[in-house]
Amino acid sequence: MRRLALVSVALISACSAGPAPSEIVPRTAGAPQPAGASTVTSAPSSTTGPAPSCDATASLRPGALPPAGQMPVGSTMERILKRGRLIAGVDQNSYLMGFRNSFTGELEGFDVDVARQITKAVFGDEKKVQFKVVTSAERIPMLQRGEVDLVVRTMTITCDRLKDVEFSSVYYQAGQRVLVRRNSGIAGVDGLKDRKVCVAAGSTSLNNVVSRVKTTVSVPNWTDCLVMLQQGQTDAISTDDTILAGLAAQDPYTEVVGSRFTEEPYGVGIPKGQEDLVRFVNGVLERMRADGTWGAIYRRWLNTLGPAPAPPVARYRD
Repeated sequence: MRRLALVSVALISACSAGPAPSEIVPRTAGAPQPAGASTVTSAPSSTTGPAPSCDATASLRPGALPPAGQMPVGSTMERILKRGRLIAGVDQNSYLMGFRNSFTGELEGFDVDVARQITKAVFGDEKKVQFKVVTSAERIPMLQRGEVDLVVRTMTITCDRLKDVEFSSVYYQAGQRVLVRRNSGIAGVDGLKDRKVCVAAGSTSLNNVVSRVKTTVSVPNWTDCLVMLQQGQTDAISTDDTILAGLAAQDPYTEVVGSRFTEEPYGVGIPKGQEDLVRFVNGVLERMRADGTWGAIYRRWLNTLGPAPAPPVARYRD
């Protein structure tokens, strides 16, 4: 009995001693940065040389849309039809534009609905689409490798990008602004000169702010920026107002400030050389503008930005 009592005392003493000093996490330990975060000191340079001057938002003129399920023989659209599904690159981290519904597990948002309209024009059924989640930096490489048929992911049309991919006509006109914590004292982009700002890798937003701020942090996804802002690891996020509106909707302690300081025309990204698909997509976008579909999608997702504007007017080069 005495030996059992000694064992009990030893066990009680061991339980009350607490963790070894090496296991105690200091209260001053900083929050870890998201995977893939890095500090950027200058705008990324193009690997294929400077882009020539171009009329970036002028796309290829559409022809008459063929009936769904009856694509022209030998066309890119017929190949997609025979496969039985359209493969679209979208986002899952930009609330309102492309995000995963936590209740249904389905991808939703303005960009996702645009992709569904293109799918419906090919098949007559908007559900015959396979979504592939892509980051900002993956959009062009995935198009070049043929891993997706098209990308609908808040993708700004630029002369530099037109060297590598095709674009549809403009389906949404966004603009870059700033998101901060409420009562931060920052009123817009001019207040960022001595601040740390978060942006997503591969976005035009990075190029637009890197020379305007003290420190720029690049991360894979915009939700990573929101976490860093919430943890005090960055002072602001700067990107398109569509994306910022979604981030602000997820955190009422943040606000979008300042006016637009860039114009960001969104286009559907398409692999280089697939001009028939460009014209087809432009035909779908024309129909969406004309029959009210574009306005309905706007009201479904982007009313937080204000009443639905007129859809962007398409411009064509031939």
